[in-house]
Amino acid sequence: MKGLLIILTIFLCHFAAGENFPESITTPPPEFRDDYGELRSPLVFKNGEPVRTSEQWEARRSEILTEWSNLMGQWPEVITDPEVEIIETIHREDFTQHTIRFLWTPNGKTTGYLLIPDSAAEGKHPAVVTVYYEPETAIGLGKENRDFAYQLTKRGFVTLSIGTTEATAAKTYSLYWPSIEDAKVEPLSMLGYAAANAFEILASRPEVDADRIGIAGHSFGGKWAMFGSCLYEKFACAAWSDPGIVFASRPSVNYWEPWYLGYEPKPWRKRGVPTDENPISGLYPELLKQGRDLHELHALMAPRPFLVSGGSEDPPSQWKALNHSVKINELLGFSDRVAMHNRPDHGPTTESNEVIYRFFEHWLKPPAL
Repeated sequence: MKGLLIILTIFLCHFAAGENFPESITTPPPEFRDDYGELRSPLVFKNGEPVRTSEQWEARRSEILTEWSNLMGQWPEVITDPEVEIIETIHREDFTQHTIRFLWTPNGKTTGYLLIPDSAAEGKHPAVVTVYYEPETAIGLGKENRDFAYQLTKRGFVTLSIGTTEATAAKTYSLYWPSIEDAKVEPLSMLGYAAANAFEILASRPEVDADRIGIAGHSFGGKWAMFGSCLYEKFACAAWSDPGIVFASRPSVNYWEPWYLGYEPKPWRKRGVPTDENPISGLYPELLKQGRDLHELHALMAPRPFLVSGGSEDPPSQWKALNHSVKINELLGFSDRVAMHNRPDHGPTTESNEVIYRFFEHWLKPPAL
């Protein structure tokens, strides 16, 4: 993997120009400033030594990534030389839509939609991977305000929409490698692996600037986008729409389920809130026992920007978790890399989506585009 110095170089070369992203969403409300909750600081090594320099953070970052990878299971090799089958091509409005098929795991293919704006003929463009229960919604063929790929393509981005169509229909939702009977990687981490392979599809396109690829998703897709961007540092930035960015928030933030971080061989527990009669097992309770939470994964983003588009699952109080990433970025010399915009309800709105699109335009589009 690229080291921290390489990541810093990319940001100094590509993203240093221009105004900061709006302070209103990169500054915690007064009641949550400097409030880190009860979460363990990522700026402390496993041996208890504090992190005081950017060089030490590079070592600590590697330590966090190694620990989580060991806990969740090691990824197979990312497919960096992908083969893509184009199934169908149509022209919609001012962009081309390719239905494509490619390997997103070592033993499984998926079908997704590659959207290329007509303006892409003029040079390399920024790009975004979008993730959801199925790929049609993001291209504008599903529920409103979840059409991230379509809207971003209309704004000049190349986009790739993917989703777990077959698994969603089977109510297993996620990806299981090498098999659902004996998965060696936690399913949510395996979704992150699939996102990494989707990144490589976009990076291989002649229309795409590989240094300017982001990822976005809502709810289930927000979890997916979070794990993909945190675990695969080639993503330049990310927007996570109301995934539940820490474990202990609301009962609907169900990381304990077997398709997320509580994998076990079938038969699975009855879906729902854990009880004495319906207990959880697998990795999730072990993570709690070790005092871990998802802010450690957020930390892996630094200094890459990310936006939490928060709704009912991620209210403003989640700044207690985000403040840890803010502090890491401050150590690295950055002040505007962590953002949160809030709405009352879980579902995205026109306003919250506009913030997402502006976020990607700010961080991925060079001034000339």
